Amino acid sequence: MLYTAYIGLGSNLESSAGTPAETVMAAIRALGELGTVTASSSLYRTSPVGFREQPDFINAVARIETSLQPRPLLHTLLAIERRFGRERQLGVPKGPRTLDLDLLLMFKAKGEPLSAKVPGLVLPHPEMAGRRFVLEPLAEVAPDLLHPTLGKTVRELLADLVALGANTGEEVLRIQA
Repeated sequence: MLYTAYIGLGSNLESSAGTPAETVMAAIRALGELGTVTASSSLYRTSPVGFREQPDFINAVARIETSLQPRPLLHTLLAIERRFGRERQLGVPKGPRTLDLDLLLMFKAKGEPLSAKVPGLVLPHPEMAGRRFVLEPLAEVAPDLLHPTLGKTVRELLADLVALGANTGEEVLRIQA
């Protein structure tokens, strides 16, 4: 069975691939090892959220078609992070990192959403609806995608952020198509 997965990517430290922008682009190519990358967003320069005393991030979103189920997919994403120099257990939570790969949403072949709530894996990603640095690139890839538990499209979730004042537009800027 094929699944469609939406992956959030972010970097604000150099890795073996180069600058954060080069790292995100290399990570998108690495996602091709897991299946087929069917879409990827532009790159976005994003001010840090939470722990603010760190460099800006480069963020993007990719959509992949894969035969991997959610847990094996997550383990493979974590292995890709390690290849790019990230050790989650050693880093500061929400702090600087060479690569961050988040499994945002996942669907079965006919568009049926997958949900999960087990240690280390929650689908849909529990914080995505409040993060402009996720919603901006996701809206570029899939603006009409319906969030399975909130019942709103990505475009609507992004519009709600403006009303809530979270992650202002000045803090998330498209830098490379």
